[in-house]
Amino acid sequence: MPEATVLYEERGAVALVTLNRPDALNSFTRQMHRDLWTALDRAEANPVVRALVITGAGRGFCAGADLAEFDFEPGPDLVQRADPGPVIEQAFNPTARRLQGLRMPTIAAVNGVAAGAGASLAMCCDIAIAATGASFIQAFSKIGLVPDAGGSWLLVERLGLARAMALAMTGDKLPATQAREWGMIWDVSDDCVAASLAMATKLAVMPTRALVATRALLRDAGTRTLSQQLDVERDTQSALGKTHDYIEGVMAFREKRPAQFKGE
Repeated sequence: MPEATVLYEERGAVALVTLNRPDALNSFTRQMHRDLWTALDRAEANPVVRALVITGAGRGFCAGADLAEFDFEPGPDLVQRADPGPVIEQAFNPTARRLQGLRMPTIAAVNGVAAGAGASLAMCCDIAIAATGASFIQAFSKIGLVPDAGGSWLLVERLGLARAMALAMTGDKLPATQAREWGMIWDVSDDCVAASLAMATKLAVMPTRALVATRALLRDAGTRTLSQQLDVERDTQSALGKTHDYIEGVMAFREKRPAQFKGE
């Protein structure tokens, strides 16, 4: 049996998902996307799991798409066979949407290079913590393409237009420490997996639905006017006001005791 392209384990209330093609810097094949979706399904199916960490095996986080899967054999219909559109539509876009729609907070432990869609994958997570020697590369311009898997949107959101434009056009490497200074990631750590697991453990005992609702509010804020955002905040607060964790949080505050959130 071939080795699994994605590894999955549960550590209490935290799921650890590891991209597992280290010899290819964890670049994505179609099978790897499917295996990742299976891992995300497992996490979502277990109500005990309330936070998720994604990292990479070996020295890289993810090098984006595995170009070996593209058909560049000389001959008829080369342009059609080499078209990256179908794999984006059928694999990378669903992966980006799945990560943004998970019922729990997600943390990317960027253990090494995150290139192309690998950088997009890290930015799709709610929080990213990178290893000291990690880096982010917008490799698309070097092969005549544009940032994908949400990269063109996420780069501008995280970095602003000037920095996003220069990184995307030049394909220059962005070291982890500078990525933190510029706001692409949350933190840098010598052991990014341990730091990410610690962050996930912290989030896993918090009110999960409120954290996910916070993700949605912040992510979509730029698409609304302030007046529209006020209405969405009102409606979201009203919905969360019906949850166990809201009642428990207020009661615990009033009774001066630690809250016991259930993620419900």
